[in-house]
Amino acid sequence: MNLDFLKELGLAEDNDGTSTGQTSHHNSAEHIESYSPVDGKLIGKASVTTKEQYEDVITTAEAAFKHWRTVPAPQRGEIVRQYGEALRKHKDALGRLVSYEMGKSLQEGWGEVQEMIDICDFAVGLSRQLYGLTMHSERPMHRMYEQWHPLGIVGIISAFNFPVAVWSWNSMIALVCGDVTVWKPSEKAPMCGVACQNIWAQVAKDNDLPEGISSLVNGDYKIGEYMTTDKRIPLISATGSTRMGKIVAQTVGARLGKSLLELGGNNAIIITESADMDLVLTGALFGAVGTCGQRCTSTRRLIVHESRYAEVRDKMQKAYGQLRIGDPLDTNNHVGPLIDKDSVNTYLKAIESIKAEGGKTVVDGGVLEGEGYESGCYVKPCFFEVDKDSKMAQHETFAPILYIMPYSTLEEAIEIQNSVPQGLSSAIMTTNMRESELFLSTAGSDCGIANVNIGTSGAEIGGAFGGEKETGGGRESGSDSWKAYMRRQTNTINYSTTLPLAQGIKFDL
Repeated sequence: MNLDFLKELGLAEDNDGTSTGQTSHHNSAEHIESYSPVDGKLIGKASVTTKEQYEDVITTAEAAFKHWRTVPAPQRGEIVRQYGEALRKHKDALGRLVSYEMGKSLQEGWGEVQEMIDICDFAVGLSRQLYGLTMHSERPMHRMYEQWHPLGIVGIISAFNFPVAVWSWNSMIALVCGDVTVWKPSEKAPMCGVACQNIWAQVAKDNDLPEGISSLVNGDYKIGEYMTTDKRIPLISATGSTRMGKIVAQTVGARLGKSLLELGGNNAIIITESADMDLVLTGALFGAVGTCGQRCTSTRRLIVHESRYAEVRDKMQKAYGQLRIGDPLDTNNHVGPLIDKDSVNTYLKAIESIKAEGGKTVVDGGVLEGEGYESGCYVKPCFFEVDKDSKMAQHETFAPILYIMPYSTLEEAIEIQNSVPQGLSSAIMTTNMRESELFLSTAGSDCGIANVNIGTSGAEIGGAFGGEKETGGGRESGSDSWKAYMRRQTNTINYSTTLPLAQGIKFDL
């Protein structure tokens, strides 16, 4: 396999032929070894941040913030614009790295980098739109308004499934808001983090920026603990499992810090009697098997009107038979590997549990073996009929496992969809306006994302991304999500020669 893209991204080869990612001067004797789920080969090693080095990073970031917050927001936007241009230059290489290190298809790898470029464009425009409000005062010759100030250091903890895009959602917005960032990438995809930091380092050098505006720390959960317990980091944005998110929320909340959480999803598509079947097949299939089922927005459940249940089941079964599973850098393939063998074991245990509770196999699963599958991480996307009360359908399994179940009334379908602990993404397939409006009403989907005639997966950067319940309640990316990275300040200015008190209170001396 041609790995020239590693060199382009500054991941230099050492004597044993592997690439060693180094970030600034923060290197230690301990390293994380990153093995590709595509072929099982060592991609490279990323230096693990020690406690002493972490302290150095935070001290440097604090100093950088004092400078960065004074730079006018449009000028901060110009730096982000240049980073977006650098991403355009390296889109192919970075997309290939994402695909090779994480295992998603190359189309999705390129798409993830495009998402980074898009959020840079969004942030550039935002840098001239950090609007406050003006209010009329009840006191004569007084003026009231509100403004927004940067928070300081924003800590970003990201997951392996989107190893670069989710960081950019947070970092590019935070940067134009005047914050500085410290990023802990997933230990399952550390080289992607190193590559992004290398690209940033060149932009910073070209603009004579101080070190510490964008910093990288690598390691396991211990590095995350340094961040979540650190009072110098007012905001922690964490993406991952609900279990992890509960720990982060409690830890950050205990010091009265702010947390922005993007956690698990258990997303459903309701397929009504009037649904367009072409839309159903494309939306449901990509949602279920894209990124090998390792998206927080992956489709886990199909809730199908009883009149069309057999049709949907049979057509989906046929579509599953046409999937091509293999090397994700080969654009002819639809599905790549799971991230590692631990995920494979979780997938296999889930299938056992589904069958044990009475789930009926439509398309069976299993691990693929033989030529091209030597890494042991390639599995078959699978599909099961279950009852609406299925315990397994209540849980998110980060793998390509899809459930199908019938319903009789739309109210019942919405109740089934909302019955799970998670509340990220949802969708309805219908050509009936009344059905779509009910789904979007206060009596409809309880998720942060609710779609009509598209699937659950593939959100655009212009809208706020996030969900409710055990998904964590956070919002990232578009709309007014920028407010999470700033502090609101209300200002009252008295330009009279007297000092009247609010609410008519008298305090005469």
